[in-house]
Amino acid sequence: MISICVVEDEKSLRDMIQLNLELENYTVTTFKDGKEALNVFEKKIDFNLIILDVMLPFVSGLDLCRFIREKSNVPILFLSAKGTTADRVNGLKLGANDYLPKPFDLEELLLKVQILSQTKFGNKEILFFEIGDYNIDLSSFEVKNIAGKQVHVFSKREVELLKLFKEKEYKVISRDEILDKIWGKDQFPTSRTIDNYILNFRKIFEIDPKNPIHFHSIRGVGYKFTPEK
Repeated sequence: MISICVVEDEKSLRDMIQLNLELENYTVTTFKDGKEALNVFEKKIDFNLIILDVMLPFVSGLDLCRFIREKSNVPILFLSAKGTTADRVNGLKLGANDYLPKPFDLEELLLKVQILSQTKFGNKEILFFEIGDYNIDLSSFEVKNIAGKQVHVFSKREVELLKLFKEKEYKVISRDEILDKIWGKDQFPTSRTIDNYILNFRKIFEIDPKNPIHFHSIRGVGYKFTPEK
């Protein structure tokens, strides 16, 4: 399910956006100020789209955008009562993908959300994400525990497989799709090859590898990945 974060200090507007997004079957997380959002973003940025008000208490939307771009390429949509060309250009220069001035038309907002949340860079370029209590840095191939200690360094193929699971989280992925996307048509690994990778992931991420909560085997089909505890 597509996950959207909304950072907006005006409660009535925040509630309206959340309600309408949820009616469109999005999962929505909201924050009422920039500091509250930053506290979460410092730990993880695991959304398909972030909607930011520019004028936020404590930490501005512009500063949040700057911070997010240091960690992730997740799409960002700015909302602002300041709708001048200079304001829009400033937001886009910081890395935002689009800008919607207030007051806005609800249909236009929903259309922008639909487009941005489904763009390829929304998921495929994510460099940081979490699995349970572990932090994965796909740029350095490292996984660290909650205390920040390195517990494993991935191979290139392990990283490619993790990216695929992240892109397809909560969905069942067939062994054939995994073989095709990770190994390609010119190589001839067996499904047992994938099983060995999954067993290794379970040793790293699962509290009890025999009873996994993140990397699930779907008999006769393939696997399903769920990142939460």
